[in-house]
Amino acid sequence: MIAVDRFNGGSKAMTLAGAIGVIGLVLTIVGFVTAPQATMFSYLLAFCYWLGISVASIIMVAIFHTAKAKWITILRRSMETMGASVVVFVILLLPILFGAGYIFPWVDPAAWQFPGTDGMKFSEVELHHLHHKHPYLNLTFFYIRQAIYFGVWIFVAWRLRAWSTEQDNTGALELTVKQRRFSPGSLPFLALTITFAGFDWLMTLTPLWQSTIFGVYYFAGSFLAAFCVLTIATVNAQGKDGYGTLVTTAHYHNLGKLMLAFTAFWAYIAFSQFLLIWIANIPEEAGWFKLRIEGGWQPLSISLFVMGFVVPFFTLLSRNLKLKPRLLAVVAVYLLVMHAVDMYWLIWPAFSPQGPSFHWTLITAFAGVGGLAVAGAIWQARGRYSLPVKDPYISESLRYVQP
Repeated sequence: MIAVDRFNGGSKAMTLAGAIGVIGLVLTIVGFVTAPQATMFSYLLAFCYWLGISVASIIMVAIFHTAKAKWITILRRSMETMGASVVVFVILLLPILFGAGYIFPWVDPAAWQFPGTDGMKFSEVELHHLHHKHPYLNLTFFYIRQAIYFGVWIFVAWRLRAWSTEQDNTGALELTVKQRRFSPGSLPFLALTITFAGFDWLMTLTPLWQSTIFGVYYFAGSFLAAFCVLTIATVNAQGKDGYGTLVTTAHYHNLGKLMLAFTAFWAYIAFSQFLLIWIANIPEEAGWFKLRIEGGWQPLSISLFVMGFVVPFFTLLSRNLKLKPRLLAVVAVYLLVMHAVDMYWLIWPAFSPQGPSFHWTLITAFAGVGGLAVAGAIWQARGRYSLPVKDPYISESLRYVQP
């Protein structure tokens, strides 16, 4: 067993995050009263950003159990806690459920007027096409799908974390076996739910457009963001009973390599989606990209490629940087900012097709959802060990060196 006690710190950070969350959401409610549609688009961006990180963390834990990875053991508890915060989003989902009519055209397509236009509406042909999608795109089935998504995420996160924390007390080896048997079976359900959640929340903002790779694009960015949050949390988990003091440069090097890998993977998926649609040149598909690569959105699209892929990719190629935790954390913060820009690029053109615009609820919603998510994660971390102290592979993880 590792000579650390249960983590009881973080009370100030939890209180501050919770206060920021509450104030942010209260201000967002004020924004909804004055500008409901802009506020709902802002809230959707914040919700998808922070929830994606939580769900990606659950998938990470399941993947590492499936791969029987030992080096990651010391970092696993933080990933479990990040994943467990998905419970908070059950409450945070309610505004989207009740405000769906402000952001999703398929809720009432005949009455929908496209934002940023002079009252432009769907044509008769487009309404006919949407009618064929009605068995999937209707509020009843939408609500059912949300229940399925969150049911899967909460169950998997709870099951894996419960076994892990139980092992802190009992040290039972069979709990490791249970986690490694359960994880492979959970992965298909996790992958399908986050894929279809991406379809529901993001792709159906343009309901006549479709891309089978879109869900992969969403969770690729979320995976990258989750590794960034894990890196930042680890760098700052110093002091009494913090696991960060036990993490070596070899662990940080691996985290840096994962950030590099998912930066490349995100760009690969983005380019694959663009290339397939560009080659096919089907009017129903090309319009989504045409809006973003021409006119007012073109500069942001170019900037996203350069600043979201080229700059971090070549920066993370440096081995020396990946061995310096503080510098790596700076890069992680930068990538989190670029992930927010990416989410803005995905969502905001549906509200502001003429070009990038700003509404102050973008800030309040982001702070509100993020603050409550962070506060919820810290609350769940308190009173428990910050690393799996009786995991049979913890000693190997502590001694880990680069092969």
